[in-house]
Amino acid sequence: MTADPISSAYLAAARHTLKHSLAKITHCINQLDDSHMRWRPFKEQNSLTNLILHLDGNMRQWIIAAATGEADHRDRAAEFSQREALPKEELLARLTAVIEEGDEVLAGIGSERLLEKRRIQGTDTNVLAAIFDSVNHLVGHTHQIVYITRLILGDKYRYQWVPKTKEQGAAG
Repeated sequence: MTADPISSAYLAAARHTLKHSLAKITHCINQLDDSHMRWRPFKEQNSLTNLILHLDGNMRQWIIAAATGEADHRDRAAEFSQREALPKEELLARLTAVIEEGDEVLAGIGSERLLEKRRIQGTDTNVLAAIFDSVNHLVGHTHQIVYITRLILGDKYRYQWVPKTKEQGAAG
């Protein structure tokens, strides 16, 4: 377990962001049906299915394998080439599982491991940077998933959070 307060705070923030992003994605996917998971505005665009498969692969490679030192068996190209229908429950279960596994890994990592060197996708990095990159990657695709959900649903989209007080940013 991490004893260093800066490492502890860093890992706590990363874990919080993983859970927060999962909640946003789950909120969006729960508003959709299975047919929406393959929707794309044009054929070159990634579907929600592709994005979730991609997030699963990224987390397994950049957090789980990097932090544990386990072998990486990612097939990145397959994440984007998937065109078959996958049920949203299966996709959410897969994303939830990888985020929970990533959270467990981060909960158990020691500060001494954060600076260990890794080579990921041809890039020399360390565990801390790999976690940072993957968490930011998750946040970026989370917002993309929110946007795609809003495109699909239009006025039917339900916000996860709405400000209620002036301090939170509610209108006068």
